[in-house]
This record gives sequence, C-alpha cells and structure tokens, in this order.
Amino acid sequence: MKISVSGIRGIFGNDLTLPDILKFTNNFSTLIKSKKCVVATDTRPSGNVIVKTVKASLIESGIDVYDLGIAPTPIAFREARKYGAGIVITSSHNPIEWNGLKMIIDGKGLNEEQLNLIIGKQIPNKSKIGSEYFIKSNYIDDAKKIIGKISGTPKITIDVGGGAAKTIVAKLLEEIGCDVITINDDLEKSSRGPDPTTDPLKDLISNTNGRDVGFAFDLDADRLVVVLNGKKMNPDITLGLGVIKSLELGYKNFVFSQDTSMSIEKYIKQKGGKVFHTKVGESNVSMKMIETKSQVGGEGSSGGFIFSDFNHCRDGILTSGLISSMILKDTFHDILNFMEKYHIIRDKIECKLELQDQVMKTVYKKLNEQYNEIQTIDGIKAIVDEDTWILVRKSNTEDIIRISVESESLEKSRNIHQETKELIKQSYEQIN
Repeated sequence: MKISVSGIRGIFGNDLTLPDILKFTNNFSTLIKSKKCVVATDTRPSGNVIVKTVKASLIESGIDVYDLGIAPTPIAFREARKYGAGIVITSSHNPIEWNGLKMIIDGKGLNEEQLNLIIGKQIPNKSKIGSEYFIKSNYIDDAKKIIGKISGTPKITIDVGGGAAKTIVAKLLEEIGCDVITINDDLEKSSRGPDPTTDPLKDLISNTNGRDVGFAFDLDADRLVVVLNGKKMNPDITLGLGVIKSLELGYKNFVFSQDTSMSIEKYIKQKGGKVFHTKVGESNVSMKMIETKSQVGGEGSSGGFIFSDFNHCRDGILTSGLISSMILKDTFHDILNFMEKYHIIRDKIECKLELQDQVMKTVYKKLNEQYNEIQTIDGIKAIVDEDTWILVRKSNTEDIIRISVESESLEKSRNIHQETKELIKQSYEQIN
C-alpha cells in the first residue's frame, strides 16, 4: 500500500482491503465540517464495491453523500468546492488491479496534517445518519467560460484509455469548436495501459496522422499527454502548452515542482512572469500557489497543469481545452521550439527504503564537492550551470531513488545522467 497526500493506493484485495477502506473513510469523515461529501469513481472493475463501502461509511457517520457516478478526478475536485469535501475512488495512473482513495477538503488535496489524522484513529460522531443524492456537474459549461470559443476547427484525437474521461472530454472539445475522434473508450478493449506518461501510445500516434493534435488521459483524467506530428511529447510539454494560454489570459505568477523543465521557467521570465518552486506533489504545488498568490502551477514529470481559478488539482480535461484553443496560433509553435532546445532525462534506480537516507547523504556529499550550488527543497538539486541541473530524490513509498537531469546539450544530459546513476549505484552498493 502507498500512502501519501496524493492518495491511498494499493492492490485491491491484497494490501488494500475493504476494512482498510472503512477505516480511512471513517477517519476522513471527522474532517468534513460541511457534513457533505462528493463521491466519484474511475472505471476500474473494483470501483463498484469500493464506492458502495465508502458511501455506506460516510452515511453511517452522518455525512450526506453526493454521488457523481463514474467521473474524472478534476470534476470531483470542482464539485468538492461547492460541497466542502470529496472522495474519488481511483488509483490514477497505476495498473488496473490497483485502486485507492483520493480525498478532498474544501476543493483541495490533503495536507500532511490531515493525512496523519486519516491514517491514525479517529472516532466519528454517529449520532445521525446521512442521506444520499445523485448529482451532475456543470463542469463543461464552467470550463467553456475559461477556454472560450475556438475558431478554425482544430482536428483532435483523444485516447481516454477506457477511463473516466470518456464521459466528458469529447463533449467539451466539440462544444468549444473542435473536430474530435475518440479511441480506446472501452477499458476492456483498450490497447494501452492506464498511464499515458509511460505507454508508447502507438494507437494514438497512428490515429493522429493528418490531424492537429492527440491527447491521452490516465484513468481519472488528471494526467494529460500530448501527441504532435506523429510523436509522443514528454510530460513537460503539456505543462508548457498550458502556460502559453495562461500568459495569454494575463497571468504572471507560476509555481512548479522542482523536477519541471527549466525551459518553461525561462519562457515565462522572458514574457515578464515570475516562477516559484516547491516539492514534487500536487498538494505541495497547490499550497505554494495559495501562499504566493499564484494562479497557475504544475508538475512537469506528470504532465500535471493546475489552474487555481478553476481547480486546485491537476486537470487534464481543462488543459486539453486550453491547449486546443492555442493549436492554430503562432505562440503554440513558439514555446514548442523553445522547449525542444532542452533535453530532460528522468530515470529511477532500485534502492531499499530503509537505506535511502544513507545513500542520499553520500550523494549529497559528492555533489556538494563537485558543484557550487546545491538546493535541498526536495531531495538534492545541483545547479551545474545556467542551462543544466541534476535532481536526486528518494521515493519514501517505493524501493527506488529518482533521477532527473536537464541540459541544453543532449550529450551533456546523457553524460551527467550516467555519472549520477553510477554515483547512486556505487553509494548503494557500499552501504548494502
């Protein structure tokens, strides 16, 4: 089981059981001041039994349940702004046999303090029984107001991977003026896995020939991957393309996780904007956005774009609409050309959880000896020069250490990546 502010996730029936679901939902109910909670689920087969358990637990604890049915995470976050709380039954981009709970308070993901309460032991007030309601969202109408009407009828192919996006994305894009083709709208017949950031997306690439752009979503539609000119773009491109629309709308303050491509920051600064940095993780980005009064943020590694005036979460659906509105404009190609000058490599190395702290100490010592500027906001980030950086982060939930390297030179990126990888391996072998 993986437990973090991003959600509680595990293999259902193995390390995530119905008693676990009851425990976490019961504890979560004590945090719901409004006594109202939105509930949604993605398309995983185990979602049906889990959602019944979640709703029963909430109702027993005196919470009124507002059921969205199968709905993407961004829609649940949007509705949770109105009702005060939400639970999405999803494991996001993880394999189908996984499932979990993504919890929302006041339209925002959990912070560390709230998470600790949920995984601890709380005693819900069960003096009354809640009620159940079935609701629909005004998400499409609200999103259209942000995106606006598109001219030129861009041709879009969307790959929903059999996920919850099938209920809404095509409709939104068509209503703002796009010509839309949908593939993989059935989970059982989907030709790809749940995570578009790691899947080669062969069907989407082939179905985007002769069209302007392709979009791939994960099962709960908070992640978005872009396909252009027969090529799958890295996740940072998604964020960058969202940024150009934000700049067009007049937004100036941005928050990005430490592992986001520097090309986006450089582009923003050229346009007179300001960038703040924070730890990796959606909730960390969201909290920093509130602190710095920034309207836009995201994580390059997950292709996650956050537009706080609309949602305090990664929103692949809104982002697809924002990008679609820019496809036929010159600025769309401007940022693509700018970002393609930079080369980012992301990798992970096996390392036992209990040894990660020791390995990181060794890595810090070596990098600190080699480079003049070291940042420790999240892991160890070494600034090699104005166009090159290295980030080493421990997982905390998995037996891996993550590496990110970026440089304007592809050769330099590859060399530094290999050197850093060897450094981590050697450090691990010495300790293990």
